[in-house]
Amino acid sequence: MIDSIVSNFELPATGGKPFRLSDQQGKIVVLYFYPKDSTPGCTTEAQQFRDLFQEFTQAGCVIAGISRDSLRSHDNFKAKQELPFELLSDADETLCAQFAVIKDKKLYGKPVRGIERSTFVIDRAGLLRREWRGVKADGHAGEVLDFVRTL
Repeated sequence: MIDSIVSNFELPATGGKPFRLSDQQGKIVVLYFYPKDSTPGCTTEAQQFRDLFQEFTQAGCVIAGISRDSLRSHDNFKAKQELPFELLSDADETLCAQFAVIKDKKLYGKPVRGIERSTFVIDRAGLLRREWRGVKADGHAGEVLDFVRTL
């Protein structure tokens, strides 16, 4: 997938209008997939992207967080954490499948299907330039920012 064109997609987003990859042309796009709104790791990750948001913006970057949660859940999470970027709802797992982030995991010893915390950077020309899978939330946003600055 690296250095290949990312297919256009459209997903419902906070902020009242759908998020389309094609609308982001000329910008660097950071897509970060996370398991669930308002859980400890996902909150930490969102807060760190929030805290570095200005620096991402100065680098010509758009950030979007993606999970299977509903827009209502996303709206509440976004408001509570004061997130300056949109959250996308992939309830039917279309984009999750495109990026192969759904994995069999264990939760409290029980098998579950869920999103593996993963981040993808798409350059201004629409090429996938970097991916991180199985991410640890704390410190990850800074690592992504460091990479974005190299583009």
